[in-house]
Amino acid sequence: MPISQRNMPVEPHDQPGPAARAERADPAGPPASSGPPARPGSSLPPSPSASSARGEGDRLPLSPLLALATAAFLGVLTEALPAGVLPEMAGDLSVGESAMGQALTVYAIATGVSAIPLSKATAAWRRKRLLLTAVGAFAAANTVTALSSDYALTMVFRFVAGMAAAVVWAELVGYARRLAPPRLRGRAIAITMAGIPLALSLGIPVGTFLGGVFGWRLTFGLVTAVAVVLVGWIAAAVPDHPGQPPERRASVLGALRLPGVVPVLLVVATYVLAHNILYTYIATFLDAHGMGDSRDTVLLVFGIASLLSIWVTGAWVDRRLRALTVAGAALFLAAAALLALLAGHTAVVYAAVVLWGLGWGGVATLLQTAVTDAGGDRGQALLVTTWNSFMAAGGAVGGLLLDLRGAGAFPWSVLALLVPALLVVAGARTHGFPARRPGGS
Repeated sequence: MPISQRNMPVEPHDQPGPAARAERADPAGPPASSGPPARPGSSLPPSPSASSARGEGDRLPLSPLLALATAAFLGVLTEALPAGVLPEMAGDLSVGESAMGQALTVYAIATGVSAIPLSKATAAWRRKRLLLTAVGAFAAANTVTALSSDYALTMVFRFVAGMAAAVVWAELVGYARRLAPPRLRGRAIAITMAGIPLALSLGIPVGTFLGGVFGWRLTFGLVTAVAVVLVGWIAAAVPDHPGQPPERRASVLGALRLPGVVPVLLVVATYVLAHNILYTYIATFLDAHGMGDSRDTVLLVFGIASLLSIWVTGAWVDRRLRALTVAGAALFLAAAALLALLAGHTAVVYAAVVLWGLGWGGVATLLQTAVTDAGGDRGQALLVTTWNSFMAAGGAVGGLLLDLRGAGAFPWSVLALLVPALLVVAGARTHGFPARRPGGS
C-alpha cells in the first residue's frame, strides 16, 4: 500500500528529518530531494497552485485530500476485490481457486518490485500527470478484468494494476503533506489513508455482495467507473507540482544510510508480515474455531475498529507519533495473545479483533510519517517496496504455516514477529520514532 513524496520539490518547511537534512548539506553527494522552489538560481519556478492549495492558516483543503483518499480506496479495492468473488472468477476463467488467488499475489509483487524503478523512470514527470496516468491504468486494468475470458490476459493486467498502485502509494503522502500547514501534516496524511480501511470495511463487502447478486464482471466494471470519476476529480481539484531535474536526484537506496530509516523499515516488514499472515487466512482460522459463519461480522468489527484507529491517529500523530506506534504494536500483540490462548471463546475472538483493528488501522499513517521524517521522499519509495514485498510474503508464509502446523499457528507467528517490532520502536527513540517529531507541535 500497504506512499510517498518522492521527486516533489520540498519547500523550506517540508524538509525531511535531521539526518536527511544533514545529508543534503554534505557537498560530497546530491541532495535527497529538490530544494525550495524559489531558491535563487533554481530553474524551477514556484508552483502557483501549490501555495494556494495548501490552504490558509490551519485549514485543510478537503476536496483534494478526499480525492487522494479515494485513490487509496481505489488501490485497495482493485487489489483485494478478487478475494471476495474468487470462486466465481475461477469458474468463469476455467482455473482452480488457488490459481485465481494468485491475482492478489501478482498485484502485490508488481507493486513491490516496480516502486523504485518507476520512481527513477518518472522522476521528471509532472506530479499530477503521473497520478492521473496511474488512476487511468486502474481504469484500464479493471475494464480488461471485467471483460476478459482469458486467465493469462487477466493476470497481465493485474500486474499492470499493481504497477499503478506503486505510483499511487508513492505519491499520496507527498501530496498530503504539501496540501497541509506544517503542524497539520499528520492529520492530512490520516485523511488520505482513511481510504484504506474504508475499502476493507465497506468497499470489499459491498463489492462481494454486488458480485453475488449481479456477477463479478459488473462489480469490476463499477470499479472502473469509480476510477473514471476520480480522474476528473483529480484533474479539477488536486494541484500540480513539477518533477525533479536530473541534477537534483539522489539514489533511493542511499536513504538506507540515514539514521532512522532502517528501524522504520524493520517495523514495516515485521508488522505487515504479521498482519497479512493472519488477515489472509482469517477465514481458515475462524473455520478452525467454529466461527466460519461469522466471517462477515468479524471483518466488519475489524473494519470499524480500524476506522476508529485512523481517527485517533489523525488527531494525535503530529504530537504523539512515538506513543501511538508503541500503543498500536502493543494492542496488536495483545490481540495475538488472546487468539493464541483463548480462540475457542467467541467473545474473546471479537475482543481480539477489536484490539487488532485498533492496532492496525493507523499503522499506515504512523509508519509513512515516520519514514518521511527520517528519510524524506526516498524513504517513502523504500517503504512502498518493503510494505508490498512483505504483504505478498504473508500469503506464502501463512500457507506454509497452515500446511506444517495448522491454523492455530497463525497467532503464535504474529506474536513472534511483533515482539521484535515493539522492541525496535522502543529502542529507536532518537531516530525513527522520536518522542518529538521534526516540525511537529
